[in-house]
Amino acid sequence: MVNSEPSARPRRYLAVWFPWLPSDRLRRQEQRADAPPEDTPPVVLAEKVKGALRLAAVDPAAARAGLTPGLALADARARTPALRVVAHRPDLDDALLGRVLEDFGRFTPMIALDPPHGLMLDVTGCAHLLGGEADLMRTVQARAERAGLKIRCALAGTPQVARALARFGPGGRFEPGQDRAAARRLPVAALELSDKEDEALRRLGLKRLGDLDDRPRAPLAARFGADFPTRLARVLGDEDVRITPHRPAAPVIIDRVFFEPISAPEDVERVLSDLLIETMDRLDQTGRGGRAFEASFYRVDGEMRRIVVRTGRPTRDAPATLRLFRERMAALAAPLDPGFGFDQMRMSVPWTQALAPTQQGLEREMPGEEAFSRLVDRLTARLGPEAVLRFEPFASHIPERAARLVPAAALHGDETWPDLDPDDPPLRPLQMFDPPQPVETLAEVPDGYPLKFRWRRVLHEVTRAEGPERISGEWWRAPNQRTRDYYRVEDRDGRRFWLFRQGLYGETLEPRWFIHGLFA
Repeated sequence: MVNSEPSARPRRYLAVWFPWLPSDRLRRQEQRADAPPEDTPPVVLAEKVKGALRLAAVDPAAARAGLTPGLALADARARTPALRVVAHRPDLDDALLGRVLEDFGRFTPMIALDPPHGLMLDVTGCAHLLGGEADLMRTVQARAERAGLKIRCALAGTPQVARALARFGPGGRFEPGQDRAAARRLPVAALELSDKEDEALRRLGLKRLGDLDDRPRAPLAARFGADFPTRLARVLGDEDVRITPHRPAAPVIIDRVFFEPISAPEDVERVLSDLLIETMDRLDQTGRGGRAFEASFYRVDGEMRRIVVRTGRPTRDAPATLRLFRERMAALAAPLDPGFGFDQMRMSVPWTQALAPTQQGLEREMPGEEAFSRLVDRLTARLGPEAVLRFEPFASHIPERAARLVPAAALHGDETWPDLDPDDPPLRPLQMFDPPQPVETLAEVPDGYPLKFRWRRVLHEVTRAEGPERISGEWWRAPNQRTRDYYRVEDRDGRRFWLFRQGLYGETLEPRWFIHGLFA
C-alpha cells in the first residue's frame, strides 16, 4: 500500500543487510581458535547450476581475491588454489536469519525479512528508547558483531531507499530530504533489474539513478516496461510502500530495556508486574480490555522466549493477570531459562476488546459469572488452551453439527444460542451419541412413531411421543443425505429418548431407526 497522506511523524526505516551471512557462520564453526585471521584461506559456497558447480557466495577474503558469485568453481580454483569450498545450504542460512529476526525484534515490533539476507525494521518512534537514531544504529551494529555477523545498515525515509543504500551504497543514516540525493548517486543496479536490462541501461550511458531521474518517464516506460517508472520512484523515495511485519504489531506494547541483565526470578516477576500495571493503564486510557497478553524475554545471547496467557473476558486487572502468568510459567514443559540474563522484556496485548468501566460494589465478593471466568482463565493458563473447551453454536440444522467445541478463551462467534422458554420441555437432549446408535422398532403405521423399540438388548414400550420434527440433509456438503424424522418418546419407566427414522417410505426400501440422545 502506498502512503500518500501526510503524517505528523516522518517514517523511518532501517535496512540491515548481511553481505556474507554464511561465511561468518562457517568461520565460527570451523575456523581454528589459534589461527590468525590472515592465515585463514578464502571461503566460498558452491552449488550445482545446470550440471556445473558455481559459486553461490564468497566471503570478504575471496572477494578481495577477485572471486564473485556465479563464477565457475574450476575458474575460482585456478585463480586461488588455497580455496576452501563448502556446499551451499540455503536452508541453514534461512534458519540463522530467522533467529536473527527474532532477536532484532527487540528494537521494534515492526520487523520483516528482506530477502536475500536482509531485514527491514520500521523504527518510527522507537529510536528514542536507545538514545536516538545514531545510537540505535550503533547498537544494532554491535549486536550483530557480538553474534559474529557482518552487516551494513542504512536508515532512510522509505524501505526501498534504505534497502538500496544498504546494498548498493555505503550505508549510513540519512535525514529526511537527504536520502533522495544519496539515492540519485547510486548505480542503476540498485533498481535490481535483469542482467539484460541492466546492460541496456549502461550502453545508453545511464549509469546512475540520477541519470534516469533527469529523463522523462514516458520513454523509459516504453523501453523498459510500464512498471519501470514506479520502480524508479520507489527507489528514489518518492513513494513509501509500507512493510508487512513478520508478526502483526499489537495495539499495546510496553518495553523495558535494562542497563544490567537480570536473571533472578523475583526480579523477573517484579518487572513483569510493572509492565502489567503500565499496560493496564494504557488500556484504561483507550477504554479497552485485554483478552491475550504476551510477555517476551530477550536474553543477552540472542535467544528469545514468548509466554502468552489468554482470558475468557476482557480485563484490566493487573494482579489477576500476573497470577495467570505465574500459573503459565509454572506449567511450562521447558522452564524459563535466563541464561546469562535478560537485557530486555516486553509486554504486548495482541487481542483487545472494548471494556466499559464497572462500578465496584461495597462487598468484596465478585459476581458468579466473573468468578467462573477467572476459574476458566486459571485452568487455561495451567493446562493449556486446548485442554479447556466450551460449546459454541454453529450454523447448521443437523443436530450433531449444531454445536462445536472450541477453546474456552477463543473469540466468540457471531452465532448465539436460541432463546428458549424455561417452562417448555427441551427440544434437544443434553446427552447425544456420536454416531447415533441403531435400534429395532415396531410401529403401528409406517410413518408413525414406534410403539416398541429394542436398544442394547432391552425392550422399551413407548407410552408418549412428540413429533415428528423433520430435518433434511445438507445436500451441499454430501449428496444423497436422507431425511430424518425425529420423535421425543417416553417409555413406561419414565425414561425419555430422542429417536429418528432415517429416510422416508417410498424414498428407501426400508428406513432405519436410530437413537440420537437421552433426555435428563
